[in-house]
Amino acid sequence: MYGSAGTDDLLTEEAPLRPLTAYATSKVRTEEDVATLASSSFSPVFMRNATAYGLSPRLRADVVLNNLVCWAHTTGRIRIMSDGTPWRPIVHVQDIARAFATALMAPREIIHNQAFNVGANGENYQVRELAEIVRATVPRCTVEYAAGAGPDPRSYRVDFGKLSRTFPDLRPQWNAAFGAKDLYGALQEAHVTLAEFQGRKYIRLAQIKHLLDRGQLDETLRWTRASEAGRAAIPGIA
Repeated sequence: MYGSAGTDDLLTEEAPLRPLTAYATSKVRTEEDVATLASSSFSPVFMRNATAYGLSPRLRADVVLNNLVCWAHTTGRIRIMSDGTPWRPIVHVQDIARAFATALMAPREIIHNQAFNVGANGENYQVRELAEIVRATVPRCTVEYAAGAGPDPRSYRVDFGKLSRTFPDLRPQWNAAFGAKDLYGALQEAHVTLAEFQGRKYIRLAQIKHLLDRGQLDETLRWTRASEAGRAAIPGIA
């Protein structure tokens, strides 16, 4: 949502929102529209997560730290598509879940119609720093920069002070080094291959393209009628 910050200063929730992708724009527009619905009987809370990482039942390999660990595990090379200088705040999926649970149980008066950056100030990294963490985690791997790569315009450092001040008992339990080690161990145990890593099982856009090609999604990315009937017949799928 913060997009191209144009500064290395830490950005609070009051910083200008400069989304650079359709996905980020959708987040900004949703906040704007839902905020107008706030009332005495509806208390929206906007949790602006740092970039997620970490092992989960629905693992995604297209988020930065997970992606770097997957490259290192499957090829022995850590591929960086930028020059490594962009800043990324990251947060483990379990810490995100704890933040959500905390907000759901919070008194209305301290969360009503407010935005919270979710993460920790110490977890702002440049991409090249994350690559070095992965290199120290996966034996005999090397860091590889794409030829002619320049800086990614999406670069921002985020201030998470509001979250910690509002919820002083909420403390992140993960950091990048711990998360990279945990994920690498899981990839080894599951024997994840390069083909699996690059396929639709772990890459969201690849799965969306697959569903479009099969006619299960329409051009607006909504389920088609035939697909909805098929999904309804599968236990646990709504």
